[in-house]
Amino acid sequence: MRKALIALAAATLLSGAAVAVTAGPAAAAAPRPVIFLHGAAGSAAQFETQAKRFASNGYPVGFVDAIDYDYSFTAETSAQVLTRLEQRIDQLRQQTGAAQVDLVAHSLGTFLSHSFLDTRSRAAKVAHYVNLDGATAFSRPGGVSTLAIWGEGSTLRRIWGATNVYQSDQSHTQTVTSTQSFTQMFRFFTGASPATTAVTAETGPVTLSGKAVLFPSNAAASGVRVDVYEVSAATGRRLTTTPLAQFTIGTDAAFGPFTADPNARYEFAVNHAGGQVQHQYLPPFRRTDRLIRLLTNRPGEGISARVPVGPGHSALTVTRYKEWWGDQGAGSDALAVNGTNILNGVTAPRDKRVIGMFAHDQHLDRRTDLTAALPDFDETFISAADVYIPADAGASGSITVTVQSRAGGGTFQYVVPNWPSATDRIALTAPDL
Repeated sequence: MRKALIALAAATLLSGAAVAVTAGPAAAAAPRPVIFLHGAAGSAAQFETQAKRFASNGYPVGFVDAIDYDYSFTAETSAQVLTRLEQRIDQLRQQTGAAQVDLVAHSLGTFLSHSFLDTRSRAAKVAHYVNLDGATAFSRPGGVSTLAIWGEGSTLRRIWGATNVYQSDQSHTQTVTSTQSFTQMFRFFTGASPATTAVTAETGPVTLSGKAVLFPSNAAASGVRVDVYEVSAATGRRLTTTPLAQFTIGTDAAFGPFTADPNARYEFAVNHAGGQVQHQYLPPFRRTDRLIRLLTNRPGEGISARVPVGPGHSALTVTRYKEWWGDQGAGSDALAVNGTNILNGVTAPRDKRVIGMFAHDQHLDRRTDLTAALPDFDETFISAADVYIPADAGASGSITVTVQSRAGGGTFQYVVPNWPSATDRIALTAPDL
């Protein structure tokens, strides 16, 4: 089933198969639990901002959840993923007292969701279904009330009988995280417009929790230790020598909850065996967050094994759940590392759908070359730039990373220590605005 799902997903996304459509808005209703199912190489983190937008509009924090899975279906079959999805739906129904949930799925997750809803007993547990830039269909999956949101690509794609919305100025993953998609989903679920599309800050302490997982399998990063530090926004340096919280990751991948300041910045230091540390920096959380995902690789494994390392340069990854565009002229994003914009038509063409951008000294020659694509990172959703980022022993220097988001998305900046790549990696998450 794995090959069939992936092949069907690819064929549909590329071809834009079409049928006619009519539909009306959902009736007003009290909030129901919402559960998200991601697509290929994704995780629950892609719904993190939307979960906080729902909470900013009155949804209880525990009402919005997600499950993770390995899109290669190596560790478990697609049928087992659907069994876990149903189990989580049943748990949410029991915990909240709701008879049904609202299901949201993206890309490959929509193909899984269609299979899930094809079983009548499962479809009966779902009040509304949102299909984000994925599978087309000749009828609403399982007969469930359906909203289909489509990003860039053919406007012939649709689901018969659903409400079909075309956001053609948005990229594939952006349809998950955008304010426009949130507004459409909120109206569809509740029958009313949201009071705000912002993530409004809580006035008191918040609680943070999530999982540390191996990318892209989403398997638990068992055995690693996660140390959490509050850091200075101006320098990225730790404000204390003792971690605010410390967790050893088990087979469930979970860490937390712990109490945090909604406006502070934090470093999540993922300590692997052998002493290698991945320093992960995330934007201020603003609200309680239960969907944090620390994506990592064990030393010498996965995509991190392709990154050349050494004591004299830093290696970093910048992830944003809104694709980086480097070839759209005035409509491009900018991602500057120590003042050099590393996005262009070679490193981040729009059609590559880059979400994870690697930056390191590819040839260990202390030179920056943004004119050639790096074959080791020639995959959908990821790319890399050959950029020399000087490192100092003990990370006594700093790296400044500035994001200028397209379409008025604003500017965001990190300043972090220049950890040497021989022993340390740096992972930054940019706001998906």
